[in-house]
Amino acid sequence: MKTTGGNEGAKQNAGEAAASLAEDGMTVGLGTGSTAAHAIRALEQRVGEGLDIRGIPTSYQSADLAREAGISLVTLDDATPDLAIDGADQVAEFDLIKGGGGAHTREKLVVSAAARFVVVADPSKEAAVLDRPVPLEILSTARTPVSAAVRNLGGEPALRAAERKDGPIVTDNGNLILDCDFGRIEEPADLADALSGIPGVIEHGLFVGLADEIYVGTDEGVEERSR
Repeated sequence: MKTTGGNEGAKQNAGEAAASLAEDGMTVGLGTGSTAAHAIRALEQRVGEGLDIRGIPTSYQSADLAREAGISLVTLDDATPDLAIDGADQVAEFDLIKGGGGAHTREKLVVSAAARFVVVADPSKEAAVLDRPVPLEILSTARTPVSAAVRNLGGEPALRAAERKDGPIVTDNGNLILDCDFGRIEEPADLADALSGIPGVIEHGLFVGLADEIYVGTDEGVEERSR
């Protein structure tokens, strides 16, 4: 279910523009995925030039990239992020679907705590209305009842299968992922509330009302949108 495609140059432009927002002394939430990785690499260059920041990673992947970049890592127990930079699988206005990489639970924790959340994306992620399947991180014992609840909400759940191994994907938190197709999501806030209320759901991939700014990279530069 991981999102693929998109122009790497556009992604790099978005990531670099967001990374330029980091200032000395900041704690920065470090997102997961290909566009967020460009931001971390841009921060690596700035750290090499003397920028003093700390990072809060949202996955093993972003933690490894940050260590390679020379960024000191802390947790939400140690600091509150001044800035969070993360990508999205789909963007409609300021609402997002995330979780293609299976890291949306930790991502939501970090971006919700941040003073400023900047989304980095390329034009392939934009849509008029959200319509991608919504990832749900669920307890391994909750697959059947959660699937039934999703169907009652009009969705069709599918257990995400692992690549190059038998069986399902297991998240960094040790849980399973259901990708739930609701078609066009006309009222994402209502669906987000309904999904949050299902017992056994750890977190869903609808990010509603969390983004402060959207940086859409293009071949020519970056289009910046603010609330």
